[in-house]
Amino acid sequence: MSTSIEVFVNSAPVEVKAGSTAAVAILVAGVDAFRLSPSGQPRGPLCGMGICAECRATIDGVANQYTCLRLCHPGMRICTEVAAAGAGARGDARESGCSE
Repeated sequence: MSTSIEVFVNSAPVEVKAGSTAAVAILVAGVDAFRLSPSGQPRGPLCGMGICAECRATIDGVANQYTCLRLCHPGMRICTEVAAAGAGARGDARESGCSE
C-alpha cells in the first residue's frame, strides 16, 4: 500500500503518492502550462530529467526549481510561473497565492 502526501500547487491542495516529483504534482493538479516562453507561449515538462528547463517553477519560495527532479514532501508549496503571472492555471496571481 502506497502512502499519499498533501502538497499545494498554486495554493490548491493536491494529494500525490509519496515519492512523486513536483512535476507530477503539478500535472495531477490539472495544470499543463508550468511557465511561459520569452514570447509568452505556454511550456511544460519535456525531458523529465532536468535538461530542458521547461518544467521550472517556484518550490517553497525558491524560484526556477526543476520540478522533474524535486521529490515532494508533505506541505510542499509549488507555484507555477503561469499562475504567478496571472495567466490562469488556477485563477489570478492574487488568488493563487503565488504573487507574494
